[in-house]
Amino acid sequence: MGKLWSGTVGRRFTILYAAGFLGSGIVLLALTFLMSGSRLTSVAPEQPPSGPSDLATAERQIRDLGRQLADVHAQQNHQLLVGSLIALAVMVGVSLLLGRVLAGRVLRPLRLITAATRRISAENLHQRLAVAGPVDEVKELADTVDGLLERLEASFVAQRRFVGNAAHELRTPLATMRASLDVAVAKPEPAAQTTALADRLRTELDRVDHLLDGFLVLARAQHSTLADRTPVSLGELAQEALAARAADITAKTLTVEFEVRPNAWTRGSPALLSRMVENMVDNAIVHNQEGGWIRISTEHDDTGTRLVVETGGRVLDQSRVDRLTQPFERLGADRTGSEGSSGLGLSIVAAIVEAHGGRLTLLARPEGGLCVAAVLPSAAGREG
Repeated sequence: MGKLWSGTVGRRFTILYAAGFLGSGIVLLALTFLMSGSRLTSVAPEQPPSGPSDLATAERQIRDLGRQLADVHAQQNHQLLVGSLIALAVMVGVSLLLGRVLAGRVLRPLRLITAATRRISAENLHQRLAVAGPVDEVKELADTVDGLLERLEASFVAQRRFVGNAAHELRTPLATMRASLDVAVAKPEPAAQTTALADRLRTELDRVDHLLDGFLVLARAQHSTLADRTPVSLGELAQEALAARAADITAKTLTVEFEVRPNAWTRGSPALLSRMVENMVDNAIVHNQEGGWIRISTEHDDTGTRLVVETGGRVLDQSRVDRLTQPFERLGADRTGSEGSSGLGLSIVAAIVEAHGGRLTLLARPEGGLCVAAVLPSAAGREG
């Protein structure tokens, strides 16, 4: 009964309607049966016959008539009971069908609201339910959802506008400062202190520019639509990322194991997916020890396309590893290379994976080191 009652609202409404009808039908039939039985009682003659022979004959006839009446009464009761049970069974079926129809009609507006709400996402927040009809609880619910969508749309628009304005307003002073440094250093025989200060400021400006770029990518992955979805090979992106960082790998004397399958394709934004793979590779290089190793592999199965980047090192705390997808989270100052990190690398990876409908897993390896696995929906590769 618990499983039966835990179904949909329509099923519960149907069962409740049928149960109510069945209960009222049983009560009505019981009252009818009792009232019909109380009306049929034993029959006695109004005036007894005068003679002895006539009296005996009359008594025998009365007994015969009583038995006949009792038989007729019992037969009538049996027929009434059987007919009532048949009618009750038929009406139970009718009540179930009628309850189902009524439940479907009553809940139809809620189904329409549910289906319309599921179709609305960050890409079409301008759509509204716009339920017509009398002002009742259903319309009040739909209007409340429309108001929520309107507020969400305004919030998304404001966030995207802020990202665009920030990109323009922050990059302009950075470019101005770079130009001023170039002018100062370009003067004839600049002072040694000026040259040293310019080099130091350029380094800091590069860090600010890198941090700003990370903010913009993170904002785009979290709040923008992905209109440039195309088939992308995670293996090719990983090869390109390793080739671009060959000097850093050599400088740390890292050993790279590369296992890529040809069917490791997904569908999404090439720019964002490229940034995702670059950040995963950067994280493996920057936060690695001298003479360490990196293992990069791709897999493809029913769950999707998977890119896995593993590194060796010391044993990490899984509870702290789980927080690395949050902006500016680090494992600590003692982590190798953390002073050169912006703290946005894995948070950008997590945002890009989520924007593509995938999932990111960070696992502290029992033998030491970190395993980062990004699972994305599979897609067919480009032809030719």
